[in-house]
Amino acid sequence: MTIKDNMNRHNLYLSPYATKDEESIRLDKFDADIRPSFFRDIDRIIYSLSYTRYIDKTQVFSNNENDNISKRMTHVQMVSKIARTISRGLGLNEDLTEAIALAHDLGHVPFGHTGEYILNDITLKYTGRMFNHNVHSMRILKDVENNGKGFNISIQVLDGALCHNGEFVSNEYYPKTKTKEEFLDEYERCYADTETLKHLRPMTLEGCVVRISDVIGYIGRDIEDAIRLNVIDINDIPANIRAVLGTTNGEIINTVIMDILNNSLDKPYIKLSDDIYKAIVDLKKFNYENIYSKANTKEQIDNYKLMFNKLFEACLYHVKNDIKDADIYKVYLDYMCDDYMNNTSDEQKVVDYIAGMTDDYLISQYHKYGKGF
Repeated sequence: MTIKDNMNRHNLYLSPYATKDEESIRLDKFDADIRPSFFRDIDRIIYSLSYTRYIDKTQVFSNNENDNISKRMTHVQMVSKIARTISRGLGLNEDLTEAIALAHDLGHVPFGHTGEYILNDITLKYTGRMFNHNVHSMRILKDVENNGKGFNISIQVLDGALCHNGEFVSNEYYPKTKTKEEFLDEYERCYADTETLKHLRPMTLEGCVVRISDVIGYIGRDIEDAIRLNVIDINDIPANIRAVLGTTNGEIINTVIMDILNNSLDKPYIKLSDDIYKAIVDLKKFNYENIYSKANTKEQIDNYKLMFNKLFEACLYHVKNDIKDADIYKVYLDYMCDDYMNNTSDEQKVVDYIAGMTDDYLISQYHKYGKGF
């Protein structure tokens, strides 16, 4: 048996519904090596600069002094582990699953979803296009990383990141067959059409696994973080939800994973039982009303809006006036290839720059450039 045979041994045990490595599709040609196609995508993702910055980006709670509170990196690793567990249990392609899971939140901005809403308003104002983190995750891998040349990631991984949005929960997840052209058209429509965003469906069963794993990865951990910060008490969660899903994050994860495995084995879809699905929907509603709506005060949100807007204005001024000693050049644009520089609008360059910032870096850049602008 050769080294390459060992690297590809998992293909011998895949379900008929799994995505095979030889089915990988890329936007550009590439030279194959001993690594299976989706395994290679994992390598490119974890060595990316965007992946490195996960560690200092907000999950839910910003500006707290408790080191035990989740960051975006924690969430991504949990989603990856949950998704790989489900994929292994169902005989799906773990490499593809892991690649999608590790990439799915690369497009998240400073200060989590609050920052995303603010940057969306700014992006609409200056470009006429919407900003959504799932769409930007794909843009990062396709057009921003590798000095603006992109990583030539397989479209199955790009599609999984694009379609991962865990805000929309379903009791059944069916993959949707797409050609390369249909996939790219769907991606472009996401910048202008909210209906397209609402109805995204992954092209692989592995993408469906990551989509539900995103929910599993945050719904219980966010509760534990909120309890640590005294935002809620465990007894605040309705007893009927706890009776179905469990009380701890570990119990919730195990309950939902086993439910998915028992209802999805040897099926061309991912399915939740009715009682588990209802409990998840009810728990998400509880979390929104009692955790997410209280994660930031009005004063904090107003301050974030001020920082984002002023920093955007300052950076755009620097780009339009070719102020090369500004940090947007020194740490970002000076490293980008000619194709990116020539074919990206000034406004989009600033969106890409700010979206990639960590929380602390945005604050420091605001004080350096935006505060007096």
